[in-house]
Amino acid sequence: MRRVQLTILYVALALLAIAAVIGVIQLGSSLPTPEGTDSQQVIAAATNPPVPQAPSMSSWLEGLRANIDHPLSHLLIQLLVIIAVSRLVGKIFVRMGLPAVVGEMAAGILLGPSLFGLLAPDAFQLVFPSSSLGSLQLLSQIGICLFMFAVGMELDFGHVRNRAPTAVAVSHASIVAPFLFGVLIAYFLYSDMAAPGATFAAFALFMGISMSITAFPVLARILQERGIARTLLGSTAITCAAVDDVTAWTLLAFVVAIARSTSMASSVVTVVLTLAFIGFMTLVVRPGLPRWLGPQRLTREEPGAGTLGTVVCIVVASALATEIIGIHALFGAFLAGAIMPDVEGFRSKIASRVEKFSSILLLPLFFAFTGLRTQVGLLSDLDDWLLCLLIILVATAGKLGASAVAARLTGMNWRDSLQLGALMNTRGLMELIALNIGYDLGILSPRIFTMLVIMALVTTLLTAPLLTLLGSKPRLAGELSAAKRAR
Repeated sequence: MRRVQLTILYVALALLAIAAVIGVIQLGSSLPTPEGTDSQQVIAAATNPPVPQAPSMSSWLEGLRANIDHPLSHLLIQLLVIIAVSRLVGKIFVRMGLPAVVGEMAAGILLGPSLFGLLAPDAFQLVFPSSSLGSLQLLSQIGICLFMFAVGMELDFGHVRNRAPTAVAVSHASIVAPFLFGVLIAYFLYSDMAAPGATFAAFALFMGISMSITAFPVLARILQERGIARTLLGSTAITCAAVDDVTAWTLLAFVVAIARSTSMASSVVTVVLTLAFIGFMTLVVRPGLPRWLGPQRLTREEPGAGTLGTVVCIVVASALATEIIGIHALFGAFLAGAIMPDVEGFRSKIASRVEKFSSILLLPLFFAFTGLRTQVGLLSDLDDWLLCLLIILVATAGKLGASAVAARLTGMNWRDSLQLGALMNTRGLMELIALNIGYDLGILSPRIFTMLVIMALVTTLLTAPLLTLLGSKPRLAGELSAAKRAR
């Protein structure tokens, strides 16, 4: 009985409140409309689109169209399409025995003008209008910074110390030889392939960088999925890739500093500031972090909000510092990851949270944005495709060949040396990051950018088949893990 009374009372109060609201609105409709200044009217018009006065089907459809055209709606549509397609293509590639990230790279190109824009131009313009690409680019850059932070935390300097002679010899050979090949080929491509206004020095240096990068994260995932991560070959490859990553990205930082500078004096200042910042992060922040965070935070099973907030502040501050210096924010994010303390698995605890967010939500945005810049249709004749094939062959010969020869000279047999060379030839996401930097700096033209993106995808796709051809077959553990991920 009491429940019925409470229900009646609740309904009565609700109806009374509704009647009061309606009454106030009716009374207020007779009040004079306020008159604002011109600036207030402009702001109101920009932030509050006009509401249709007469409810009709046509006005409703116009309102729906206006809502779809809103920047936030475009961004949400892009997120939905990109994440769905990336997950689908990633699963297909996993079933083919390739890392999901390679499929996500391919999905980005498929969503660009090379396929989606070609087959359904109207739908492509609806999903990816040119006016919306600024927001997509900013979000993708945040994703890359978080990814580079996670890559920095994956570096194990203990492995480098244990295998220093082999790691240094192979990694530096795998950088020097392809870098030289890239500079040489740049001499013949500069007049036709460089972006307007780009200097030969900047173009040649970026061509060298594009030939010499190894994708450390993709390589690590290939080793895990094939069950050879803990073998001598796997641990050597991880070590060489780690040294390669540090060397190549340090070199790229200096190349960016030179390319962004307007004079030799400003280049020297940028390099000096970069060295000073690296010294500050490694000599001051790295040893001080365990003390600043405290032993309780480092050993806690689940990092608290305060710990995560401190880590995020360090990453953002480091990325901001390198962006202000002039060598791009992602270098600061990478350095922040490399100096994180590795006590009681602290790095893995932080990385597991960062990687899930960045790899599922933000990294596919970067692949899609890269795909939007990749226009395969620019390779319009046989000469362009032959040149693209030549770039792939030169990149593979320089990276795989130099790595294999260096590994053989350090005592590895030819079979393992060739497999190590095939692993070092994996370029993947790291290559795309470098290429986008060159494109943003106005050094790489759309044609050479497209060729180098194709080169990055092809050399990464070749890794697994080459490993199988050279004698490293997938083990059961790797097959089972790939099957689980596919499900």
